[in-house]
This record gives sequence, structure tokens and C-alpha cells, in this order.
Amino acid sequence: MASETMTTTTALPLAAGHWTLDPFHSAVGFTIRHLGISKVRGQFGRFEADLTVGDTLEDCVVTATVALDSIDTGNADRDAHVSGPDMLDVVADRPVMAFRSSRIDGDGDDWTMEGDLTIGEVTRPVTFDVEFGGVEDSVVDGRRHAGFEAKGEIRRSDFGLGFAMAILGDSVKIQLDMQFVEPE
Repeated sequence: MASETMTTTTALPLAAGHWTLDPFHSAVGFTIRHLGISKVRGQFGRFEADLTVGDTLEDCVVTATVALDSIDTGNADRDAHVSGPDMLDVVADRPVMAFRSSRIDGDGDDWTMEGDLTIGEVTRPVTFDVEFGGVEDSVVDGRRHAGFEAKGEIRRSDFGLGFAMAILGDSVKIQLDMQFVEPE
């Protein structure tokens, strides 16, 4: 009940409209355990995201797509293997990962975003803890920018990605650092 009240009474810190992604100040990263003893970190070089701010939280929507063939773990051979038919099979089965929010809730700096994540033919719910970094005027373009950091975790097996379970962990931690530009 308290959450419903917060959702309808929380003042939105952003102007209504379609906020566009600032790709030069945004990143999509991930972490996965290798052999259960260390972490491999990587990022995706090509992604898009949109933030539509409505008059209430119920009217706010975040959508994003990530080109899975743009994986970069710092090792080109590993990236080619992960993208290939033995693992992600980005050409035939899983070219993109897509997200659409279904609920945003919070206040101040701390927010939660729930939504549906699709990898290939499989869609599952996911929740991100979101830290609102604030809004500032850019000295470069003179427009207002808003910053967010979102963290979530998925299980590969939930998306039919059970390959190499003895080598790679099932849990994948996702970190998004996003900056959006206010509508004109």
C-alpha cells in the first residue's frame, strides 16, 4: 500500500517528454564468474535507450536494446567464441537483448525499475535498482542532462543460455550507466 501511495504522490524530478540517450556518456556492462573463482567483466559497444517521462510515474517508460554482437570482454578470441553458435549465436538466434519497463517506483536518489527482458525468444521479468545521479545543464550543448546508474542480475538458465555451466556462472550482473538529454 505504501508503495502505491508513493507512486502517485512522488514529484517527478524530470520534465515530461521524450528524453534521448547521450551515448557518449553511457555504458552497458556485465560481470560473470569464470570457474567460480574470478570475474570476467565486459561491456556492449552498441545499444540504444529511450526514456519517456509522463505526468506521473505510471506514465514513465524506459526501453532499451543491446546489440549482442558488440560484446567486448577485452579478448577478441573470447568475444568471437561467446558470440558464436556454441554460445549466444548472435547471428541466427540472439542478435539483440531488449528491455521494456513495466513499473518505476522510488523517491530522491533511490528508485526501482521493473520490466521485461528479452534475449532471443525468451522474455523474463527483471528488476533493477536505480540510483538517480541528478540533473545538470551541460556546458557543451546547453541542455539539461539526467544521469542514472542501474544494477540488476539475471540467470542465464532462465533465458535458455545453459551453455558452459561448468565454466561460466549462471548469474550475470548487469550495470547500466545512462545519461539522457531533456526534450527541447
